[in-house]
Amino acid sequence: MTTPGDPPARKVRVLWLTKGLGRGGAEQLLVNCARHADRSRFEVEVAYVLPWKDALVPALREAGVTVHCLGDDPGGSTRSADPASAGSQTRADRSWPLRLRRLVAARGYDVVHTHMPVPAFAARMLVSRGVTLVHTEHNLWHRYRTPTRLANAWTYKRNAAVIAVSKAVAATIDPARLPRPRPGVEPLRVIYHGPDLGGALPGAGGRERARRLLDLDQDAFTCGVVANFTPKKDHAGLLEAHALLRQSEPGARLVLIGLGPLEAELRERASRPDLAGSVVFTGSRGDVPELLPAFDVFALGSRQEGLPVALMEAMATGLPVVVTDVGGMPEIVTDGVEGRVVPAGDPAALAAAFAEAAADPARRRAWGKAARLRSETFDVAGAQARIEDVYREVLAR
Repeated sequence: MTTPGDPPARKVRVLWLTKGLGRGGAEQLLVNCARHADRSRFEVEVAYVLPWKDALVPALREAGVTVHCLGDDPGGSTRSADPASAGSQTRADRSWPLRLRRLVAARGYDVVHTHMPVPAFAARMLVSRGVTLVHTEHNLWHRYRTPTRLANAWTYKRNAAVIAVSKAVAATIDPARLPRPRPGVEPLRVIYHGPDLGGALPGAGGRERARRLLDLDQDAFTCGVVANFTPKKDHAGLLEAHALLRQSEPGARLVLIGLGPLEAELRERASRPDLAGSVVFTGSRGDVPELLPAFDVFALGSRQEGLPVALMEAMATGLPVVVTDVGGMPEIVTDGVEGRVVPAGDPAALAAAFAEAAADPARRRAWGKAARLRSETFDVAGAQARIEDVYREVLAR
């Protein structure tokens, strides 16, 4: 207990460390959590490795967070990357781990909270033992490449605590690699994060405005996805499902929001006669919450997931969802309640779920209402509070 003459307690200095700050789910979680951090007790900063993945840097700075770029970026970390050239910039300079060590020493952090395995490995190897490490696991361990799995296995006990974004992710972590239990500290816990839609959901007229923004016919049945174009998201399967759907719903549209290395391949497939003119590529967008009401159904055909923020955002908007049975998605979507859960890698099953939604507007509305109700359990402010509880626990010595 403090008295009026006592000096104010020193804030706990925390560094969130990640690979990049592009428009991805794990990166967006940092922005969401930053907006709800307890600034009276914690001083949070962010460091990232890849200078060309910086789209979310302005949002973090608007949230009052100091951001450090560890990569060799002559233009400065506030530079906005050119999406067209981002595919050719695939490797950071090799000196970034030394910059990380110098940054941690100079800034006097109490906690380094790592996100993504490669920066986490560097922190475990290079950061002073006097700094406490916390790690958030966003992905399934068995999906990592062999060098990453080995690096995790070798260094994971350096963590003081581990947070998993879903039960499915937690179940893949080798228990033998977890930190030793200490009184008052759980070595592994699941914390469901949540979206941050700025405190307001789209109101009346949101659908019409969103469709105008995307140049969509107001009456066309439209499925949409927000995900970068990488193999694990399986956009190719979504395109095949959309082609099957168009056999019974020729006016159907598919909207793909994102960027990634597979874009040229996906555009080529979308240009073929069975899909021509029915697929909209929007690129990376900073106004996703305003675009979501344009969709009749939100879809994710992923082959692997942790727990995607984009899915939680869609449900909070009141969209019915069609997802695959991977990662944490079945933990928050019940088949037949908020939408459909189908097997991964099965375009025919995706197409059947889309066709069911297209044929029955009343069912779509019921699914959307249930999704909105389920989303009330996604509490980003509560998630950040629980993360801060972890910091307090691991710092208590």
